[in-house]
This record gives sequence, structure tokens and C-alpha cells, in this order.
Amino acid sequence: MLEDFIQFIQKENLFTPEDKILVAVSGGIDSMVLAKLFAQAKFNFGIAHVNFSLRGEESIADEVFVKKFAKTLKVPYHSIVFDTKAFAEKEKISTQMAARLLRYNWFEEIRQQEGYAYIATAHHLMDSAETVLINLTRGSGLAGFHGIPLKHGYVIRPLAFATQEQIYDLVVENRMAWREDSSNESTKYQRNFIRHEIVPKFQEMNPVFDQTLAQTSARIRAVEDWISDEFNAWKLANCTTDTSNNQFVKLAELSSKEKVMQQRWLQGLHFHPDQIEQIIQHPADKVGKIFESPLYTLNIDRAQWVISPKDQSEFKPILIQEEDEDIQVGNQMLHIYVEEKTPDFKVPTDPNIACLDADSLTFPLEIRKAQEGDWFCPLGMNSKKLISDFLTDKKVPVNLKKTTNLLVSKGSVAWIVGQRIDNRFKVSDKTETVMIFEIK
Repeated sequence: MLEDFIQFIQKENLFTPEDKILVAVSGGIDSMVLAKLFAQAKFNFGIAHVNFSLRGEESIADEVFVKKFAKTLKVPYHSIVFDTKAFAEKEKISTQMAARLLRYNWFEEIRQQEGYAYIATAHHLMDSAETVLINLTRGSGLAGFHGIPLKHGYVIRPLAFATQEQIYDLVVENRMAWREDSSNESTKYQRNFIRHEIVPKFQEMNPVFDQTLAQTSARIRAVEDWISDEFNAWKLANCTTDTSNNQFVKLAELSSKEKVMQQRWLQGLHFHPDQIEQIIQHPADKVGKIFESPLYTLNIDRAQWVISPKDQSEFKPILIQEEDEDIQVGNQMLHIYVEEKTPDFKVPTDPNIACLDADSLTFPLEIRKAQEGDWFCPLGMNSKKLISDFLTDKKVPVNLKKTTNLLVSKGSVAWIVGQRIDNRFKVSDKTETVMIFEIK
């Protein structure tokens, strides 16, 4: 499979051997195989993992597993924790869509910050076939029938040639371990329903259904490539972007071609089909109308669209570096300072002040919202307690539970901010230096 993998990359001109690639690894079998092939091919790459906080301790175990795997491969490792449910609720979208938008946005941030040429995902032949069937149910138009593109912007799919059998063969050959996502078996999700209920019926009629559909998609992709060339020329002539990533789109007289180009632009910004129709039909000379997608806000203003990216920072952890003295957390300021532990040092009883053993902390620290499955060892105890149970015992109202922040060191909760510290990080007789976190 390694030879097929390298030949496919060369044939499709996905990247060059000199490029540095960011490989998305969930811990599942497909992404583990992709990373293994990158290592075997001796490509220059790093691994990115997203914890969506959707499966409690299972999500945390996935993160630990992938981090260890990256360490064995001796490649750079990047990770983040998202409050996916909060984002989905705020934007009124499915958790699957929320996870997709959050991860690709973050992948692109890491790509730019760390100088990666492309982002590689582990989509294979059957993934592409499933996507075509999903798009068929959604009425997505021509673009939906070419499956998952081999290359889209800075995202590449080097496993797009591979069957599930080839992937399993490589796992057996290399005696690889992987993490199984328990939610993959639930048919309440559309992709899983198609995978477990619909695709097997097609395979009964055609055992190589995924390969046949891939051939059909390739023919459609040729037409789509031509349309893409037209779209890129239109975008160059009509769209500009400023230094804050605001986009400005000039509105011309609405011809059939102009409508197709505008639709394509708005689809790429994740506007709903109903919104797209309203935006396109809205009189260009009327000022002030606002439309929102999960990631963007669009304002129709003086014969142009003004499109601004939304701030996603509230769904990401706040990072604290060792040299930081003040950190903004919502509408509060967290003051951080260090004191030597003297014989007369006393730990204050104020819950808004946390005194922790400085040597027990690993930077960067994180401040993030409490997630399902989070636990800690409350001060004075050596046993685990779920954060949710602790907050229930404290009679914290449900709406305030969602806003509870945690101070996290290397994956372990050190402080439920404003509530209780973890016993593992307490100031003890052995403590030499105290790090103090004070809410102002």
C-alpha cells in the first residue's frame, strides 16, 4: 500500500516531498493509517488532534492515545479542546456540522502559524461514496456529486484511492492499535445510517460500489473543475479581502452566471440554502440587511456584500504562558503571581484565590469550560469526583454550570475557578514556590 500511496500523491500532484504537511489524526483506524504511511514514506509532517468534548473520558483517552502516537513517530503534535455542544447550540446547527466547522478552522490556523503547506485528512473511497449519497438526499447540486475532492484549497486527501480492505490490511501488517469511536455505531447520525443501512444494499448489487461511484464522481469532477476555473476568475474580479479578513463582494446585474457564482461563494461560507436565496434576491441598493452563517456575518451595503468572520474564541481554551501576569477571562481579570513559601505563609480561604504548588503545574495552562466527563480530586480527597457532580452538590444552577471555567494543567483539572482546587496541586509541606491565581 505504501507504493500505491506515494504514486497516488505524485499522480494527483497533491504535494511535493519538500512540503511540510499537517496530518489530522482522530485516533481512529483511517487517520492512524494515514499518519503511519506518512511516517513510512519519510514525509515531513506533524499531527493535529481535536478533542470535541462530546464523549467524556473517551474523548480524553483519544487525546492521550494520539499524543503518545505522535511521540513514538517523533513528529510535532498540536491539540485543542472545543466546547462543540455550546457552539452547536449557539449557531443552531448539528453537533456534526459544528465539529466540522471548528476543526477545519483550527487546522487552518495551525497551518498558517506553523508553516504547513497542506492539511491532510484520512478520507478514503467509501467516505467519498457515502458523501455522494448524503449530498443526494440534501439536493446539493452538481458540486455534491463529485464526492470528497482530492484537493480543496489547502486540504488534501492522500487516502482517496484506498479501499477499506487495504486500510485493514495495513493495520494487520503493522500490528497497529487504534481508538474506536463508540458514536460510529449509532444510526441516529445520517452518515452512520447511510454507512450501516444503505451502502450494504448497494454492495449487494455491486461489490465494488465504492470504486464504481468513484469513477462516476471523477467524470463529474472534470465538469466541476471547469466551473471552478470560471469561479476563480469571477472571484478575482469581484472580491477583495482586507487585513482583518473581511471580504467585500461587488454586486453586478444578476445574470444566470452571476447567480451561480454568488451561490458558490455563499455555499463556501456555510450559509443555508434558504439564506442564500434571500441574499441573492435582496435588492442591492437597500442598506443594512444582516445575514449570519455559523462562521460569518454578511451585510448588504451599497451594492456590495461585506462579510466578516465571527470570533470563535469563546469555544477555545484560553492559554496561559509562564510569563503571563494578567489574563482576561470573560468579563473578569485573572491576576497571576508567584510567592516563595515561607514558614508563615497562609493559604487564603477566599474561593476566588487559588494557591497551587508551582512545581506541579505544566505550562501552557488552559482555562476552558467544564465538559462532560471532566473530573478532579477535590481538596482534602484522594478520590475522583465528576465536576458535574461536584457542581450539583454545591447547588450551582444549571445555566451557571455551563459557564463554569476550569484551570487545566497538562489535561488535569487544577482548579474549578472560583470554587475548589484539586488536591493533587495543593500547597504542601514540600512546596517551595506558590503560584497564586486571583480573580479580580
